[in-house]
Order: sequence, then structure tokens, then C-alpha cells
Amino acid sequence: MNVVTLHRDPRKEAYERAKLAKRLRRQVGEAIADYRLIEAGDRVMVCLSGGKDSYGLLDVLMALREKSPVPFELIAVNLDQKQPGFPAEVLPQYLSGLGMPFRIVEQDTYSVVKRVLPEGKTMCSLCSRLRRGVLYRVAGELGATKIALGHHRDDILATFFLNLFFGGKLKAMPPKLRSDDGRHVVIRPLAYVREDDLAAYAEEEGFPIIPCNLCGSQEHLQRRQVRALLRQWEKQFPGRVESILRALSDVRPSHLMDRKLFDFSLGASDEAG
Repeated sequence: MNVVTLHRDPRKEAYERAKLAKRLRRQVGEAIADYRLIEAGDRVMVCLSGGKDSYGLLDVLMALREKSPVPFELIAVNLDQKQPGFPAEVLPQYLSGLGMPFRIVEQDTYSVVKRVLPEGKTMCSLCSRLRRGVLYRVAGELGATKIALGHHRDDILATFFLNLFFGGKLKAMPPKLRSDDGRHVVIRPLAYVREDDLAAYAEEEGFPIIPCNLCGSQEHLQRRQVRALLRQWEKQFPGRVESILRALSDVRPSHLMDRKLFDFSLGASDEAG
């Protein structure tokens, strides 16, 4: 019996790692430029959950800051929601090793969510609202001008289809959003980045991933269905997902049906589309 031994090529692996890192930095840089996500003098609060996406976001922003033509600051913030078994020492050790300024905010939102919602109900929405309120408060205390979240391309598209299929709205996650009171600006620098690339990058970099036991393992059935649909399209119809993403930035209100966005008494033009 012949045994085939697969030999690893260190040079090829190093090339692929460098290629992936370069792609992530390019895509984040493009999103920053397209939507003016970061400007000179900004103090960017990077929300670090301990998941692959927020680790990748912080790492890429640190790399871009080194070569940025405009100066900006970074400070990492983690919300310790007091989930049972949460390894509280992991993020402080990691961030201290990077020399990254950080703050750990302790707020027992876990107990609130468990108390308010019946057993078996999806926790993500309530958990998200509670987190947002805490992070807005902390951003004010830190003097942060931008709040950076780790939502990526696939999050944006999944949210779009969830709203379309189940909410009856054409709505997604914008790369840049001002809070209702006008005091905070939320940015999503990973808006052009694929989730698979972030997963591969996290594995290559060896980020100390912390699983979310509150909602990370309790993802909506609807969201899982939409993610599966996107993965299927990506495999069967290359380019379709990217086309949908481009469509979100090329909206023609006169060719939709929202009377709040377009005065149909004037009539729509015959422009293509």
C-alpha cells in the first residue's frame, strides 16, 4: 500500500498569509475612504467581543494606522456581560501584550436578558440593545469620536435579507450611522470583508477566541437560513453576492415604491434600471 505524504511549502503558506492580510487591509481602507469612516484626529473606540471579527478589525486598524496619512487614535473596549464561565483574563492579557490602550466594562446584562426573556426565546435583539446603551455611555466617557463595530459584508447582507423576507423593509447595516441623539457615530470598517476571510485570518494569527455562550450558540433560525442561502449562492453563482452588495450602494428611489423617498406625482424618469 502506497502512502502519499503531503509536503507543506512554507514559502507558499507565507505568501498566502501575506496575500490575505493585504486583501483585508485594502478592503478596510477602501471602506474607510468611500464612507469617510475615520478622519484626522478621530479617537476610535474599537468594540472587542473576543470573536474573530472584532479581533480582525482591531488588527487591521492597527496596521492601517501605522501607514495612515492622517493621525487617529485607537482604544479597545470590551463589555464583560458576566456570562458564566467568561474567561475575564484573556482580553486584558492580549491587549496588554499589544500595548493597546483598553477598558474592560463590567455590566451584568446576562442576568437581565435571562430574567426578561422566556426560556427558548432568541436573546440577540435584547442583548444587542443593552450592549449599545452601555457602549454609547462608555464612548462619551472616553471622548471617542467613532465607535467601530466588527460587522462584515455577510452580516450586512444577512440583515438585508432578514428585513426583506421577514420584516417587509429594504434595510441593512450602513457602514456609517449616527445615533438618534446625534452624539455618536458608529462605523463598520469591515463592510467589504468576507466572513470566510476573517475566519481564515483569525486562524492564521492565532487570536484567543472567546465563544459567546449567551447568544453566539443560539443564532436565529431565520438568520441561519439566510446565511446558508448566501453560501449556496456564493458557491453556485460566483459574483451574485458581490452584485447584491453593489446594489445596496446604487439605489434608485424613483424605481421603487416608497412615497416618502420620491414624489410620484411628478412621475419617474425612464432611466435604465
